[in-house]
Amino acid sequence: MKSAKYFIGCFLLVILVLGLNTGCRKSFLNINDNPNAPSTVDVSVALPAAEAAIAHAMGNDMQIMGCIWSQYWTQSPAASQYKVLEQYSPPSTNFDNVWRNFYVDGLQNLSFIITKATAQNKKQYVACAKIMEAYAYQMLTDNFGDIPFTNALQVDQTLTPTYDHQQVVYNGILKLLNDAIALIDPKDPTAPSGDDLLLGGDMSKWGRFANTMKLRVYLRLTGIDPATSEAGVRSLAGLSFLGSGENVQINYTSAGGNTNPLYSSTVALGGTPNLLASNTAMGYLLSNNDSRVTVFYSAALTGGYNGLNQGNYNSTVNASSVSYPSPQVGANSGDPNSATAPVKLMTDNESYFLQAEAATRGWLNAGQQQTLYNSGVRASYADFGLADTSALSYLAQPAIAFPTAGSLQNQIQAIITQKWISMCGTQGDEAWIEWRRTTYPNFFVPSAVSNIGAGRFPRIMLYPSTEVTRNPNMPGQHFIYDKVWWDIN
Repeated sequence: MKSAKYFIGCFLLVILVLGLNTGCRKSFLNINDNPNAPSTVDVSVALPAAEAAIAHAMGNDMQIMGCIWSQYWTQSPAASQYKVLEQYSPPSTNFDNVWRNFYVDGLQNLSFIITKATAQNKKQYVACAKIMEAYAYQMLTDNFGDIPFTNALQVDQTLTPTYDHQQVVYNGILKLLNDAIALIDPKDPTAPSGDDLLLGGDMSKWGRFANTMKLRVYLRLTGIDPATSEAGVRSLAGLSFLGSGENVQINYTSAGGNTNPLYSSTVALGGTPNLLASNTAMGYLLSNNDSRVTVFYSAALTGGYNGLNQGNYNSTVNASSVSYPSPQVGANSGDPNSATAPVKLMTDNESYFLQAEAATRGWLNAGQQQTLYNSGVRASYADFGLADTSALSYLAQPAIAFPTAGSLQNQIQAIITQKWISMCGTQGDEAWIEWRRTTYPNFFVPSAVSNIGAGRFPRIMLYPSTEVTRNPNMPGQHFIYDKVWWDIN
């Protein structure tokens, strides 16, 4: 069995072998004729390349944007790299890398795997690739709105694909997940093993990942299509979801080329500490006696934990008196331990909070919402090596305990707020998505340097400049305060 370190190291090599760059997207799938994409490339090499590409997008650019707009992090006065994100006015070029990571480096590889593994009767590779396709397309459509889907990877249309409405994409995501689940067989000897960076070829976990993905997809529709949302969640009764310790993540090493992508990017910038703690998240942690402050952030050199108000980068602040993201979330450029922080695509605590919301709505495991809520908090503590007694003490506080006597909205607010703080620094994009869906937490403050008008927040990512300039089928650029299809708040 080859190590994860080996396969992460192969990532750049695979991109070169398959010819996955903007110039050769059109001929990528025509592997029998394209000398840059030889048919001898094995699916066991393409799978980790695709997983690494998607993790790179989620753990770097989307992590930064998500964590700033979820008010975990803010721009440091000592630098300027992310001022445009705090101003809510990033240029469309800021989204080029994300788009390429997903479509060119991720989805093209996954499409190759499905084609080749189907021909070789390697059904478990097909299942993994379809689940990852579903994940990638959901992240794309939840962040950009309408996206290329139906013909996104077709040979003659990959340079100028048409865009599909989000509802079409969502229907396609569910089909991908259902098709994958039908293929999963934990006893199949041809299943991936060490070449699967996310779950080590454990197909039972892949099945639970797919089920949890479906739960996430259906709950995303609570506002725009409550009937479909309810029916979909109810259809999951009796299925298993990701449980304690079952995080879908890539682990990194301290070796060059195998390090956490966010840490790698900060090193490339010279190690400048661009990001520091936002007072929004820091204040919540401190006011609620949450010991996770010690793992989400590093203590200030002068002692204690101190943040900065969102967008307050023009202030004069002593660098030694503020807290920076901890190495456990990969964003502390001054601490080489950041190199080994994992990138988490989906976690056990997210799974529990999704189930808690479904139970609160009475659609799945009704009556278990408090237990599932508590499990989400406890799983978050456990993920960072904190004692369960600390989690229980945190949950015992009246302000944190599940509001059993509260209204439905009181309970949903509690669940999403705990999901938000549990994702601090690790699933920034997902936290931002859930804030847009629910408006929880309800105590976000506009950036001090916002350029988009009073009371407005970023609610959608801009289409990349590569689409604006090259694809006549792009539906037109939107404003950053516009909304995706399911965002009705």
